[in-house]
Amino acid sequence: MKYLDEYRDAELVQKGLAEIRRTVTRPWRLMEICGGQTHSIMRHGLDELLPPEVELIHGPGCPVCVTPLELIDKAIAIASRPGVIFTSFGDMLRVPGSDEDLFRTRADGGDVRVVYSPLDAVKIARQHPDQQVVFFGIGFETTAPANAMSVWQAKQLGLKNYSMLVSHVRVPPAMRAILSSPYNQVQAFLAAGHVCAVMGYWEYPPIAEEYKIPIVVTGFEPVDLVEGILQAVRQLEANRHEVENAYGRIVTYAGNQSAQDLINKVFVECDRKWRGIGTIPLSGWRLRDEFADFDAEKRFDVRSINTKESPWCISGLVLQGRQKPHECPAFGKECTPEHPLGATMVSSEGACAAYYRYRKQEA
Repeated sequence: MKYLDEYRDAELVQKGLAEIRRTVTRPWRLMEICGGQTHSIMRHGLDELLPPEVELIHGPGCPVCVTPLELIDKAIAIASRPGVIFTSFGDMLRVPGSDEDLFRTRADGGDVRVVYSPLDAVKIARQHPDQQVVFFGIGFETTAPANAMSVWQAKQLGLKNYSMLVSHVRVPPAMRAILSSPYNQVQAFLAAGHVCAVMGYWEYPPIAEEYKIPIVVTGFEPVDLVEGILQAVRQLEANRHEVENAYGRIVTYAGNQSAQDLINKVFVECDRKWRGIGTIPLSGWRLRDEFADFDAEKRFDVRSINTKESPWCISGLVLQGRQKPHECPAFGKECTPEHPLGATMVSSEGACAAYYRYRKQEA
């Protein structure tokens, strides 16, 4: 398949790995931002093919994983109400709240539906004007344009029965939070290609300059990832700290301006809590005041719900790159995809799920 098979070419991967071996002279720790990249690395065994000097650590780039527990509890509280059709992407239904997940809410009689686009939720709202339709709007910058479009469209249509439970997070503030931590171990970032396809990478040069750290925009296939790692290692070895684009077939410096304009029309930056990490200033989006009528937290008055995280789950340490999933005492024992303790084991992009599927023998 064009633009796919050639980026899984084993010979090209081996050439890239050989060049990394020739280049590296000392230990380096690189963090891939995106959970999709983590799964691709695990699935293709790239972490085991790299020279021992290059260690990959896994970042907070899984939107399901970083959605805070209290948002899950708010979602369950809303979905449990009569007259509500609660819609979400499939992964979110299995994320455990304090006492149950959305699958249990559905089993108990709540009208909880899986949709593949927020615009599907708008369609459901038009079809059921006598019921309140709520969409759980999670994600990084990648999903923000479609979520913004659903609210924009609902307002244009004059829908009074559509609202969004917003849990949007942004990558650059999370990178700053990781680099500012006294426990930081990251020496270079592999930036998420799909996020940069929307936002470009104009926000990254100030981060690279302030923290003296290389940032390489990287794709998701083996050739993409090896090329991104090679560029990062070359910078580290040369004591450079620049932003490079190893995903040029998709990503431009400015990104998708139309998508960014739509995001800015509907959302405004805000402080956001990350599951297992805590609140990161200006790391999220909320609806602008002119779209406040579509804010599900306000409509259903669930803003007062606050929840403490489980002390047994180390997902916060995993998301910050401070520990690997198999270092958790509960990994593969008390915590499995069938009985997860935390969101990093639930999500299809979660690091714990990746290790369980591809590295379970390390537990």
